[in-house]
Amino acid sequence: MSLRWRILRVLIIAIALTVAWNMTTSYYTIQRQFDAFVSGLGHAEASRLARQLSRAYTAAKGWDTVDMVLSASGFQYEFDTEHADMHGDENDEGFHIDQIRVVIADLDGRIIRDNFADLEIGDMSPTLSGQRREILDLRTGRAVGSVYLDVNQNFLETESSVFLRELLLNFSASAAFVLIIALALATSLSRRITAPISALTKATRAIAQRDDATLLPVTSNDELGQMSATFNQMTTALNRQRDLRRRLINDVSHELNTPLTVIQLEAKALLDDLQKPDRAAQHIIQEVNTLRNLVQDLSWLAETDSGELQLQSEPCAIDQLLIGEVERWQPQARARCISLSLRSPSRLPLLQLDRARISQALGNILHNALQHATNGQVIVAASMEQGTYIRISVQDDGVGIDPADLPHVFDRFFRADQSRSLGRGLGLDIARAIIEAHGGIVAVSSEGLGHGTTVAFSLPVPARNRPDSDPS
Repeated sequence: MSLRWRILRVLIIAIALTVAWNMTTSYYTIQRQFDAFVSGLGHAEASRLARQLSRAYTAAKGWDTVDMVLSASGFQYEFDTEHADMHGDENDEGFHIDQIRVVIADLDGRIIRDNFADLEIGDMSPTLSGQRREILDLRTGRAVGSVYLDVNQNFLETESSVFLRELLLNFSASAAFVLIIALALATSLSRRITAPISALTKATRAIAQRDDATLLPVTSNDELGQMSATFNQMTTALNRQRDLRRRLINDVSHELNTPLTVIQLEAKALLDDLQKPDRAAQHIIQEVNTLRNLVQDLSWLAETDSGELQLQSEPCAIDQLLIGEVERWQPQARARCISLSLRSPSRLPLLQLDRARISQALGNILHNALQHATNGQVIVAASMEQGTYIRISVQDDGVGIDPADLPHVFDRFFRADQSRSLGRGLGLDIARAIIEAHGGIVAVSSEGLGHGTTVAFSLPVPARNRPDSDPS
C-alpha cells in the first residue's frame, strides 16, 4: 500500500472514530439529562403547586380560589361533554392535557378538585398515584389538605424516545456530511504530503540512472518545502561535481598526454640517434617530474577529501617563513623579468603551523601569481588584523578575473579561460585545504579583467602569542 493511501486511511479512521465518539457521548448525555428532567418534573411541579395552593388558601381562608390557582399554573383544562375527548387532538398546544393530573383533597380526604373531572367534588379520595404534597394554612402552619400530582411517565418517555430518535438521525446526517468534508480534506492533505515525496523518488531514480535530474518545485516553507529545497541544492551541487569530474578527466588526460608525448618523442629521437643522450635525459627527467607533481597533487586532493590531512604543527616565525619563501621563488621571478617583493612588519608573533604545508600553500599561490604578472610585479604583504589574525596577501598585476568567475575560483579544475589557467587547476584548491586545516580563511579578489588579482589568507594567532596578551 502506498504512503498516500496509508495516510488517507489513518486520517479517515481517526476522523470516523472522533465523530462516532462525539455522537455516542452526546446522545447518551442528552438521554441521561432528559431522563433526569422527566423524573424530576413531578417533584418540582408538585412542590411548586403546593406552595401556590397554600398561599391561596391562606388568603381566601378557604378553597374558593383553587380554580384560579389551577388556571394560573396551567392545570385547569376545559373538556367537552364526552369524557373520552378530554385528551383532545394530538396537535393541541396544551402541554399538560396528556401529561399531568391534579387532584386536591381536604384534610378528611374529600375531593376538592379533580382537573380531569374523573372524581366528584365531595367524594372520598381513592388511593391516588403520583406526587403528594401537603397544603398548609400559613397563618397557623397546620395542614388543611393535600394535592396529588400525577405525571404521565409513559407518555414522557415515549416523547423523549421520539425526540432522541430524531436527534440521532440529525447526528447521523451531520456525521455523514462531516465525513465527506473530512474525506475531501484528507485526500487533499495526503496528496500534498506525498506529492513532493513522489517527485523526490522520481528525481532520485533519475539520478541513479545517470540522467540529469530536474529541480523540484518548492511550494511551501514547511519540512516538505525544506526537503525539496535541500534536494535542489544537492542536485545543483551534484551536477556541478559531474561537470567538474568531466573536466577532471579531460584535464588529467591532457596533463598526462603532454609529458608522455614528450617522453615518447625524446625516446624515439634517442633511438634514431636524432637527439643527444644528455639532452634527451634532461627532457625526460623534466617531464617525469611534471608527472610526479601531478600525481602528488591528486594524492593531496584525495587526502584532503577523505579528511586524512595530517599537520605537524610547531611554533613558526611567519616573517622568517615569508622571507625564505620569497627568496625561494626569486629565480623564477627573475627568469620572467618579474619584480617579487615582500612588505611585512619587522616582527610578527609566532604561529602554530605545519611549516612545510604552509610553504606549499604559499608556493602554489606565488606560482600562480608569477605566471600571470603581465606587467612584471608581484607583491607579498603581511599585517596584523585586530591582534588575533595575521593576514598574508599575494598581489599580481596580471589580467585579473571577471567578477562572475570569482565565486568559482576555488572550484576544482575551474578555469575562467586558458589565459588565466591555474596550471593543472589544483593549486588554489590545495592551498585552501591547507589554510583551512590551520583554522584560517582564504579569499580571492579582483577588480575585473586587466586589474590584477589578490589572493589573501588569514591565520589565527595563538592567544599566548597575541600582542595584547598578559605575559604572566
